[in-house]
Amino acid sequence: MLAPAPSPVSTAARGPSDAASLARRERPARPPLGQILLEMRAVSPEDLLKALVLRKRQEVRLGDILLAHGWVREADLMAALAAQWQAAVIDPVAELPDPRLIDRIGAEACLRQGMVPWRRVAGCTVIATARPEDFARLRETLPEAMAPYAMVIAAETAIHAALLARRQTALIRRAETLVAPTESCRTMNGPKTQLFAWLALVAVTLALWLAPVASFAVLTFWAIVTLAAGSALKLAAFVAELVGGARERRLAALPPPAIARLPVVSLMVPLLHEHDISGRLLHRLSRLSYPRELLDVLLVVEEDDTATRTVLARTRLPHWARVIVVPDGPIRTKPRALNFALNFCRGTIIGVYDAEDAPDPDQIHAVVRRFHQRGPEVACLQGVLDYYNPRTNWLARCFTAEYAAWFRAMLPGLARLGLVVPLGGTTLFFRRAAIEALGGWDAHNVTEDADLGIRLARHGYRTELIATVTHEEANCRVLPWVRQRSRWLKGYAMTWGVHMRDPALLWRQLGAWRFWGFQVLFLGSLSQYLLAPVLWLLALLALGVGHPLHGLVGDAGLAAMTGLFVVSEIITLGVAAWAVRGREHRHLWVWLPLLNLYFPLGALAAWKAIYEVAVRPFYWDKTTHGLFDHAAALPVAATTAVQMRPQP
Repeated sequence: MLAPAPSPVSTAARGPSDAASLARRERPARPPLGQILLEMRAVSPEDLLKALVLRKRQEVRLGDILLAHGWVREADLMAALAAQWQAAVIDPVAELPDPRLIDRIGAEACLRQGMVPWRRVAGCTVIATARPEDFARLRETLPEAMAPYAMVIAAETAIHAALLARRQTALIRRAETLVAPTESCRTMNGPKTQLFAWLALVAVTLALWLAPVASFAVLTFWAIVTLAAGSALKLAAFVAELVGGARERRLAALPPPAIARLPVVSLMVPLLHEHDISGRLLHRLSRLSYPRELLDVLLVVEEDDTATRTVLARTRLPHWARVIVVPDGPIRTKPRALNFALNFCRGTIIGVYDAEDAPDPDQIHAVVRRFHQRGPEVACLQGVLDYYNPRTNWLARCFTAEYAAWFRAMLPGLARLGLVVPLGGTTLFFRRAAIEALGGWDAHNVTEDADLGIRLARHGYRTELIATVTHEEANCRVLPWVRQRSRWLKGYAMTWGVHMRDPALLWRQLGAWRFWGFQVLFLGSLSQYLLAPVLWLLALLALGVGHPLHGLVGDAGLAAMTGLFVVSEIITLGVAAWAVRGREHRHLWVWLPLLNLYFPLGALAAWKAIYEVAVRPFYWDKTTHGLFDHAAALPVAATTAVQMRPQP
């Protein structure tokens, strides 16, 4: 048997008779990894002692702790593992693996297990892994037809790069189709969908032309019904949060439960044309107090985004951050990027942030504690989103008030009522097992977050709100705001269409209560934006302007509709006033009446959304970040850059 290799070993000179030398050989007393590293002088005794103390209370390997803190070089760690396990070290990038072997196991499975089937040598399948302690268990799960198996050591970054070099196209195509066709909107881009959208528009136009009074009456009736339903839901959610929130705050004051071993948490941050704020992003993430060896940050960037990639390549990344490059493809959406990057996550908890986010320092600790307290049915935690530029202009103030009402009253209330929770796009945390069981995100849905909230509910999972705040940048220019809101509403329309393909199945999966809640949240909200001009006519009655339906419903009917409109406004303003009662937002009270000028912008966005459903359903109208973010890009403590890129 060959001696363990202290450096990468070329197999070009090896013959078939040497295959056995590649295999891991058990021995009665395997020396501890730390001892080997000390003997190699690859780590100092002080750093090793600190790493051993940390490992006692964390679900992480000793080598990962040493790497995360920069206490050992990756090459030295691989050499030490080779010595410990009597195996050779290889570089699977210099000598790429056999793609046929990868296909027999699956590239996704290889990434999840941190290994790659490298070569067939003398009838033996050589497995390159960075986790030799798991090889015995792994071997039992591999195809018998490929046995026997032998183990060699390779760096995890090299394994990832080798898999990308061989199967990048397969991985990205898989990322585009992870969600089952029956739950994805990717089949809604066909001629039938576009024809239906245009026929509906033509039908409404003809109805208004041929029977204007009757058609307007129908539209008004639907606007009133959805207004009443939406207002009732908002009031119910508000009351539920008032009652339940007080109890939760009392429980939160109790000492947190002890967690024996903290888990690894992966945080994915999709970046697209974000080269101006990458430094500030890293500074904000560096403020997270979670142990560095348990933090796995993936900066997910598109292949053709050369500006952002160049900035990141020049940035000294901390050891706990990596760059994941998403290959080009027929679509380019955030959920597609998330699906691709999910393969490379190391954690059992998966988080999602946006590029401009500034999370609370103790946010990850709070998430881990909540998941620890809940059963596996709680698969998702949604944090509170807030803005760090609420004083920029009137639009920023109104946007902040709207967000406060949504994240501090509506969403917590919906969760307490047992209804489906349409997720926000950031400060989301999932149990990895659950998100993988669902097939990740719908790569074609431009509001993948809201859609995922529905799919979680359909498959028996629950979402909870957690009282930890992430600050981000308020989109406070009118036209970009309209474009962003139109993307959200387009996604709402497509999400409603996808899940209503089989209403009977949706009813059985959600139950009556959540089914009707889904209708009010999605169809009702979209209807309110589209039919807002119909309701504005009620407000004009106060100015003495006549109403087209006066002859049909009379004074009493108009008075009832106007009364409902006023009550709805009171509920909206009341919930917003309660949501901004905190010291940091109290200055927004005097600006709340301007919400009546703010929400009409949503009507313009809604009609743009409906147009795009017909002609550009998968178009992602990108929001530019960093325009009103003046935080200093402070340096991030780091020693070397840890990056992973697909090989050309």
